[in-house]
Amino acid sequence: MTSPEAFTSHLRATALELGTDLFGVAASGRFLDPQYAGNKPQDIMETARSVIVIGVAVPSGCIDHLPKGRAEYTNTLMAGTATLRVIAYRLAREIEKSGYKATIVPTEGSEFGYWYADRKTLMADTSIKYAAFCAGLGSFGINHLLITDAYGPRVRMTAIITDAPLSVCENAPRPLIYEGCRECMKCIEACPVTAFKADGTIDRHRCAEYMFQTLGGLRCGLCVKVCPAGRIG
Repeated sequence: MTSPEAFTSHLRATALELGTDLFGVAASGRFLDPQYAGNKPQDIMETARSVIVIGVAVPSGCIDHLPKGRAEYTNTLMAGTATLRVIAYRLAREIEKSGYKATIVPTEGSEFGYWYADRKTLMADTSIKYAAFCAGLGSFGINHLLITDAYGPRVRMTAIITDAPLSVCENAPRPLIYEGCRECMKCIEACPVTAFKADGTIDRHRCAEYMFQTLGGLRCGLCVKVCPAGRIG
């Protein structure tokens, strides 16, 4: 039988070969932390052991000129989502060929997963960002996006819930809130509907209404554009 370490290495290598820029694994038990208030992978798969997170970088060319080119920005994000779906499907099949179960967490809609979220709370069934944090891929920004070391918030992610025993992140935990946010707050100034506050709270409904009503389904992206984390130059 393949060891958890070897199987995880195989999945990582496969994901990178297929085009991912980020790969990490979080233990499903991290979602049972009393301080975590979101939905849990165990609500979807009772036997879940691990949550695999994969991500791709979003090209800066679709971000740097916002709010111009919002259609192009939105289309680029959807291309990232489509890419991740294909890769996640390949990984899920690899997992099931090895005798385990796997299911792919939906990411379509926006960084907050509004299209698949609970309509009252606008919370997704499983928080990919929290899984990514637990997998050691980044910390939360004041803009409620994951801030990664290499790309800042300029990433698209998806996740796979599985009962496969994998090698999970056990490194010293990162700070929950990205350190650079404490002296920045540019996303708060840039948000056209003041959805973010300096205390870390967000009005998800303002964000959703702006994108899906005011912008007609296009993504906003201004909080991503102004974030200095992960920018080159």
